[in-house]
Amino acid sequence: MDFRTEARTWLESHLAHTPAPDPRVWERELGRAGWIGIGWPGKDGERYGNRRATLAEQVVWAEEYARSTAPARMGHIGENLLAPTLITYGTEEQKHRHLPPVARGETLWCQGYSEPGAGSDLAGVRTAAVPDGAGGYAVTGQKIWTSLALDADWCFVLARTDPGSTRHHGLSFLLVEMDQPGRIEVRPIRQLTGTSEFNEVFFDGARATGTVGGEGNGWQVAMGLLALERGVSTLAQQIGFAEELDKVVAAAVASGAADDPVIRARLVTQWAELDTMRRHALRTLGSTGDPGAPSVAKLLWGGWHQRLGELAVQVAGEAGAVGPGPWSAEHPYRLDDAQHLFLFSRADTLYGGSDEIQRNIIAERVLGLPREPR
Repeated sequence: MDFRTEARTWLESHLAHTPAPDPRVWERELGRAGWIGIGWPGKDGERYGNRRATLAEQVVWAEEYARSTAPARMGHIGENLLAPTLITYGTEEQKHRHLPPVARGETLWCQGYSEPGAGSDLAGVRTAAVPDGAGGYAVTGQKIWTSLALDADWCFVLARTDPGSTRHHGLSFLLVEMDQPGRIEVRPIRQLTGTSEFNEVFFDGARATGTVGGEGNGWQVAMGLLALERGVSTLAQQIGFAEELDKVVAAAVASGAADDPVIRARLVTQWAELDTMRRHALRTLGSTGDPGAPSVAKLLWGGWHQRLGELAVQVAGEAGAVGPGPWSAEHPYRLDDAQHLFLFSRADTLYGGSDEIQRNIIAERVLGLPREPR
């Protein structure tokens, strides 16, 4: 059985009777079957991960997962961001403690980077950490837009361990357990869509077990981690985009909006740009040493998805301003797919590094232009 058939067969058999399994239970199912950590690099990846997969097989798994009816992953931050970072920068103790439970689907992670007043500018981090006298640190400050914080067991936090430092100097990459009553508070952020995927996190002397990569080297570790955000998962993301585009095209045909030459041109443009993004992702997949590739990818898909949301409500016409049903106590805020796409995609050019930050990275690190005055 080839890898694609194996992946598709496993997904179909495990989703046949439970199309919407409990997310935590599902993560453990993935771990038991060896589907977590298949792309972890090097000997540590083999030691702590599950089955080994080539880069092409990793793409196949991501694509088949995206095409299935499987739930959105809750463990992707631990698997795709934290684990490769520990393999590259972590101590043997940190790897031994944290990688096995991630591979088993037992531990969920969130990312403590963005802050109020700093946003995508990680060099503006003000969350502080001081030695606690027991080999760890006491962390005080606030993070914002923290995905999955309400469900996470651990958080990796970028904090300032040198009180006299500025910008990217004096930062450290810390590991913080989330179950610390009185020291950590998580507040969901209600979005335009009525949902709360993001959260505010307040640290009040929360204990961090130690640094990854050594004290003061947080900027290097954080930059290494950010590069991992634009990898194999980008191709899977594009499959989801293609499905959304197909729905918009079908709606345009059904409503007659596709007869409008302006809308037809926009639909064709969306398709052509998505194809271009896929080819760019395939071209840069697995490449290293290109500081601009992650930023180019983020600029491409962020703007594309936002324009698709705008097109979705344009295709809907007047119906795009009307909810799919009456509001009630059980359904106080109802949106159809086009409305949800339009509202949620407003954030696409902000989260994960705003467009302004991505352009600065390309200008300074690729084109060699003078740094923006600060």
